[in-house]
Amino acid sequence: MMKNIILKKDLKIMIKKIISDSGANVLHLDDASFENIPLTIHVDGTDYQDDASLSVNELIEALHQNDEKTSTACPSIAQWQKAFEGADEIYVITITSVLSGSYNSAVQAASLYREDHPETKIHVIDSLSAGPEMELIIDKLKELIDAGLNFDEICAKINAYKEKTHLNFALESLDNLAKNGRISPAVAKVAKMLKIRIIGRPDDGKLTPIGKARGAKKTISYLIKDMEEHGFSNGRVIIAHILNEEGANKIGRAS
Repeated sequence: MMKNIILKKDLKIMIKKIISDSGANVLHLDDASFENIPLTIHVDGTDYQDDASLSVNELIEALHQNDEKTSTACPSIAQWQKAFEGADEIYVITITSVLSGSYNSAVQAASLYREDHPETKIHVIDSLSAGPEMELIIDKLKELIDAGLNFDEICAKINAYKEKTHLNFALESLDNLAKNGRISPAVAKVAKMLKIRIIGRPDDGKLTPIGKARGAKKTISYLIKDMEEHGFSNGRVIIAHILNEEGANKIGRAS
């Protein structure tokens, strides 16, 4: 009697990778295949790579000393393609396409990469936001991957999740906006003198002012009230700051 013969093939490990530009402020992700692709900030002839080596203090000082227009550059197609290498499923999250070409660059890179690697699945997400909201999406992607969902399920769930996240921001200084021609230098100067802070949120990807407050205490109150009006109730909050840990801690205690 012939016995059944079972041939065991080598099992291929499926590599699922999350990639983000540095607009998310995420440099590494524990227990996950993750890569950060830096944006570049141009200030007075000097390029600053927004990666782990960046000195925030040095960049802020350069911005304060520079009277000329500053600009940023998004990751190149080649940078995205290099980050794709070796992965079977790729989830890309970019800073809002309204402010940067990062999303379009990633989409083009994905299209070109699939031509040579048709078996690779790539989902590119335009966060229509920045910073902490991007980080929330990244963390959710890791959660979905860890749950063992397939590619299509992850894409559907992360797209739905993205509709439920929000970003609020407060600007203590408008100097850089004035240098880039987004507001009048006179307005920036008056706001600084009166300690007026601009509060805003993304609107279809554009970071839009929604109000103003005078001083840190009123600014925090405004932010908390706006969160509550948009349905926040004991949810997860990620707070980012630029050299203002004290203010970030106050928001954390208040929320």
